[in-house]
This record gives sequence, structure tokens and C-alpha cells, in this order.
Amino acid sequence: MARTALVRSRAFSLIELVIVVVIIGIIAAIAVPRLSRGAEGAADSSVAANLAVLRNAIEMFKTEHGGTLPTEADIVAQLTQFTDDAGAVSATRTTTHIYGPYLRVVPPLPVGTRKGSAGIAAADGVGIGWLYDEATGTITANTGTLRDARNVLYSSY
Repeated sequence: MARTALVRSRAFSLIELVIVVVIIGIIAAIAVPRLSRGAEGAADSSVAANLAVLRNAIEMFKTEHGGTLPTEADIVAQLTQFTDDAGAVSATRTTTHIYGPYLRVVPPLPVGTRKGSAGIAAADGVGIGWLYDEATGTITANTGTLRDARNVLYSSY
């Protein structure tokens, strides 16, 4: 009988469990909004990085082709395949098609209603993720009036 008096209960009380649940709830209330803002920031960074890659490829094309920019009609092929001095495209390197490719693939747009689209054109359309101005060589995200986490238009990146 003396033995049973020495045995103590080692379980948690209901109050201890409630305190732990409340603490976890407070931590979650603080952490969840911060995590969601981090995802928005990642999308913003992805748009900026993809535009940097595209602009660099256009600039390299322009440099190797004597100041001539890729044409709007053939920009995807001109950036992802081999080209000659005049910008004509070939799937393989030849003695005349010695330039490029400048990209393996055109990166897809990571945000907006055209998310996942990798097409490049002068105007919006199905599958068009990037808008290109052949006259100036500028390329922008095809996001319309969509704004980033800092309230800046993606199309102004």
C-alpha cells in the first residue's frame, strides 16, 4: 500500500494543454501573414529576373547583329536558335548560322492572368506572356494593370 502512494501521475493537465495550444495559435497568427508576403515577393523577384534574362538575350542579339534588334515576328526563334548575320534562323549551327542561341527557352510569365505563358508579341493575346517593341527593343511583362506587393505595375519593371 505504501508503494501506491509513492506513484505520481506524469500526464499533462488540461490547463497545460490549453496554454500550449494558445501559444501555438499566437505563433501561427504571426507567422502565416509573413509567409504569404514572402510568396508575393518571390513572384516579384521572378518577374524581374525573367525580364533581366530576356533583356540580356535581346542585347546580345543586337550586339552580334550590328545593332539590329530581333524582329517581332521571329523573336522567339531568333533568341532560341542559331542565326546568321541577317537574323535568319536555323535549328543547327552551320557555316553561316554562327550566332546564338541566346536562350534555351523563353521563360514563362510567373504572375497574372497570363501566368505560365511564354509567348512574345507586340500585343496581348492567348499564350503571350511578354510584350516586345521591335522599334526600341523593349520587353515588358504582359500583366496589364496588375501590381506587385509594393503597388508597382509589373508592366513597368
